[in-house]
Amino acid sequence: MEGQPHPYAPRDLKLPGYVPNFLTQSTIVGVYLLTSLLVVSLIWILSGKEYSKGDSRYAARDAATVTVEGLTAVLEGPASLLAVYAIASGKSYSYILQFAVCLGQLYGTAVYFLTAYLEGDHFATSPYHYYVYYIGANASWVVIPSLIAMRCWKKICSAVQVHGQKRSKTR
Repeated sequence: MEGQPHPYAPRDLKLPGYVPNFLTQSTIVGVYLLTSLLVVSLIWILSGKEYSKGDSRYAARDAATVTVEGLTAVLEGPASLLAVYAIASGKSYSYILQFAVCLGQLYGTAVYFLTAYLEGDHFATSPYHYYVYYIGANASWVVIPSLIAMRCWKKICSAVQVHGQKRSKTR
C-alpha cells in the first residue's frame, strides 16, 4: 500500500500511515493565538494582578515602567514577529534583526532594573515575591536575549570575515 504524498523533504521519504492536515496553516495558527489569548486573559483576571506583588510599579502605573513596557510592545513586538519571518524564510537580515531586538530587550531590562535600584528597590511585598517574581521571572529577559545576541554576533562576524576573504581574493 503506497502512502499519500507529503510536503516533507526528501520527497521520496516513505511515511506509512501519513495523513495530511485537514486544517490550513492559517486556521491552526489562528486557533492557537485565540486560545493563547483566552488562557492569558483568564489567568490575568483570576490572578488579581499577582505580578504586582513582585513589583508594585505595575499597579501604580509608574511612568518609567509603563514607558519601557510600551516601547517593548510597540517596537520590539513587531520586530520580533519580523525576525520570526526572517528566520523561517532564510532572509539575509535575520541575524542583524535578532541582534537589534535582543539589544533593545537588554536595554529595556537594564532600564527596568536600574530605575528600581535608583528608587530604593522596595517594590515587592515580600522576599518571596521579590526573588520569585521580580528576580526569577525577569531573569529570562536577560539570559535568553544575551544568548541570542552572542550567537548572532558570532554569525555576523563570521559572515563579514568570509566576505572580506572573498574580496581580497578578487583583487
